[in-house]
Amino acid sequence: MADTPPEPEPPPIIVVLPDGQEVTGRLTERQQVPGVWRYKVAVPSWQNTPTGTVEPVWYVVWVQVPDHVKPVSGVSYDDVPTTWLPPPSTEQQILGERRPSGWVLQMLDGGRGPGRGVIHAVDCEEAPAGAPKLTLDQALDAAEHPGTRLCSLCSAVVELDPVLKGFEHGFQD
Repeated sequence: MADTPPEPEPPPIIVVLPDGQEVTGRLTERQQVPGVWRYKVAVPSWQNTPTGTVEPVWYVVWVQVPDHVKPVSGVSYDDVPTTWLPPPSTEQQILGERRPSGWVLQMLDGGRGPGRGVIHAVDCEEAPAGAPKLTLDQALDAAEHPGTRLCSLCSAVVELDPVLKGFEHGFQD
């Protein structure tokens, strides 16, 4: 029976501790998350055993790059298991980043009287700060009040107008 070769030892990496000390650990995994990279490192430490002795162990933790790790000169990290973010879909590439969901109602005339307002997307530059976020149903209810209009500077008019007018709009004889 053939013996399987031992797993290769993970490459060394310099781990920066919270107090600024640097120790040599092992890089066991890399993971790309939105905006940053995280490295799973193993740092040597000591552990007390139930029998009262002390033994060496590896403390394993995820850290953020580059704040908590530094490469070791001349060491290749090409074989470290790496998880990449999935590539953006064709839709994401065409449309770009999606805006946050929801709408807000800007009351006009100081909020006196019913139905005088403008509905904005939550990220519209004209949206009032601190206004409560509306769901789709709440935004549609508010939009049906006379005197309330949809902002044409943001996506509110593009998103809500077809729903208010009905999807059959344009298909009549």
